[in-house]
Amino acid sequence: MSLYRTVFKVEQMDCPAEVQLIRMKLAPLKQIQHMEFDIANRTLAIWHSGERQPIESALTQLQLGSAWQSSEQLSEQVAHLPFAHSASQQQRLLATVLTINLLFFIVELLFGILAGSMGLLADGLDMLADSIVYGMALFATGSTVARKRQIAHLSGYFQLILAILGLWETLRRFWGWELTPDFQTMIVVSLFALIGNAASLYLLQKNKSREAHMQASLIFTANDVVVNAGVIVAGILVGWLQSKVPDLIIGLIVFAMVARGAFRILKL
Repeated sequence: MSLYRTVFKVEQMDCPAEVQLIRMKLAPLKQIQHMEFDIANRTLAIWHSGERQPIESALTQLQLGSAWQSSEQLSEQVAHLPFAHSASQQQRLLATVLTINLLFFIVELLFGILAGSMGLLADGLDMLADSIVYGMALFATGSTVARKRQIAHLSGYFQLILAILGLWETLRRFWGWELTPDFQTMIVVSLFALIGNAASLYLLQKNKSREAHMQASLIFTANDVVVNAGVIVAGILVGWLQSKVPDLIIGLIVFAMVARGAFRILKL
């Protein structure tokens, strides 16, 4: 049977949530032999037998801005594909990324509470949201399509609830008379997080892996560097102005980002 490589452009594929949506949507299509996600360039390459129309139709239903780019017939057999990875390798990769994100979440959660900073709490929740997505992928590995969708929805609802609670608490602090957060703790903790994320970003870029989860980790880490810098700037402004407002503004922005990610997961 002939094997084809078809490339699609997916405009809204910019994080692991979309990757998991696509994987679950295409899982019932038995003609698909392999999928390679390039999140940075928002492209999806699919090795498949038979016609591409069922695949194109399934992608269109997700409403992620997908469009066919190219197709070519291959002579190489599926068993000899050089990019094939074992499930155990994928699980080890996911477990590593999950552990890193959870550690960041715990550190920023604890210091966010101690400093009274919504910016640190929001940044920690952002790391938890990343962990939820990776955990969803890890525990869904090898599961049925129905089970994967169930896990995705549970993860999405949990993430959305946390984001709503964070947004509500931030708005409440705008109206209330809470003390100004400890700007020194904000700056120091975010600076360490920034250094850690910058080092991780360097290693991920050096790795140059085309594995979807590695690319997703690269994008998430780059986003986390921006958020860390934002919390540092907010901490400086809190100390300079002796006001809680900069901390609350960065908190609102990050909580909104987490809520957006939850809606993407629930989109399936």
